[in-house]
Amino acid sequence: TQRQRVIAASRVLGVPRDYATRYRLRAVREPRVLTCIGIDIHGREQWLAPPAARAWARMQQAAAREGVVLDIVSAFRSASHQLLILERKLERGQSIDEILRVSAAPGYSEHHSGRVVDITTPGFAALEEEFERSTAFDWLQRDASRFGFSLSYPRGNRHGIAYEPWHWCWRPR
Repeated sequence: TQRQRVIAASRVLGVPRDYATRYRLRAVREPRVLTCIGIDIHGREQWLAPPAARAWARMQQAAAREGVVLDIVSAFRSASHQLLILERKLERGQSIDEILRVSAAPGYSEHHSGRVVDITTPGFAALEEEFERSTAFDWLQRDASRFGFSLSYPRGNRHGIAYEPWHWCWRPR
């Protein structure tokens, strides 16, 4: 399969064979169907699996009713795209260990599931820890679970992946 080819290619780039065990992650399947959820902060269309897209729309609207803006930084990302990210980071001189502390290996990212949104809000840099100081983050911590979203990588998470206050995953109930 395509996913197996991507995982094999990532091993050639240095992702260890025991990656899944070491980071306590499972290979992630990509959804067959995706729904456009709008334009991200960079002007690109973003996509989620249909149930996650509906939950995202409800959550974003509920936040807006309370004066909180939830902007999309990214959503669905294929394993092939994740491989390109890994390659670019290696080309910039980052070590594979450095990369895997902040990005899941191709084939293992929650972004592949079509259930994840990386979120920012006006006045805060995208994909930076400073997001935790925003009213949007406060709102998410208090209310995201009502819509099925949870923070995947809190401080000290069991996967050993860097803290990502912007990364929220929808999980079916």
